[in-house]
Amino acid sequence: MQKSLTGKVVLITGGSRGLGAAMAQAFADHGADVAISYAASADKARAVVEKLKATGVRAIAIKSDQADLSTAKPLVDSVLAEFGKLDILVNNAGIVNQGQSVDDASLDEEKYNRQWQVNVMGSIANTRAAASKLTDGGRIIFIGSLLGSYVPFKGVADYAGTKTALGGYARGIARDLGPRNITVNVVQPGAMPTDMNKEVAGELPDLDSFLDLHPIRRFATLEEVAETVCFLAGPHGGYITGETINIAGGLGI
Repeated sequence: MQKSLTGKVVLITGGSRGLGAAMAQAFADHGADVAISYAASADKARAVVEKLKATGVRAIAIKSDQADLSTAKPLVDSVLAEFGKLDILVNNAGIVNQGQSVDDASLDEEKYNRQWQVNVMGSIANTRAAASKLTDGGRIIFIGSLLGSYVPFKGVADYAGTKTALGGYARGIARDLGPRNITVNVVQPGAMPTDMNKEVAGELPDLDSFLDLHPIRRFATLEEVAETVCFLAGPHGGYITGETINIAGGLGI
């Protein structure tokens, strides 16, 4: 594999499992040094780091709970202390709470409010902490969801809202940081084989009917999403900014 990201340093939030771990591996395979954050899965984070180091890159895991906005600056500072710079920020960490309609009298408002705190305010805090530290020509990539643009089933209003918010924020940042040649984009996967997406699938009345809505009738692979993110972060992605890229097999067209 071409080492197109050799010499770059990437921070991937929520990198201990699922898509985060897949992206960490893809960045390492492309030659980047990798920092991942995790909230609770210390053993999984250590396992990811050891696997990354085996490819010959430098890698670290940093405990940082995105629900606590005060952890954003120490997270970025830890990356700078270890690697001396930060070139790429991938805002991946997030949680999913869904299944209840907005008019459900039993709606757990505290749980749903925490989703906004983690998915939106936590990502914003990380971005603010990193923005002035990123090298010129750097990259910021938000991992959204197709639900941010297209909602094919009920019970996902708050989750969809958090992901839609990231799109507007990213476009604003693209304007702010464009003069430094920093690109800012959102990648919106559809359904993927992750623990989080299994929770989503469990809310569907008929999984087969859901798949039938896809022109390409399958879920995305983690590798497909990870390689798209690496492309945006790489040398050929420097003129793509303020965009939302769907990886969802045509769902919603």
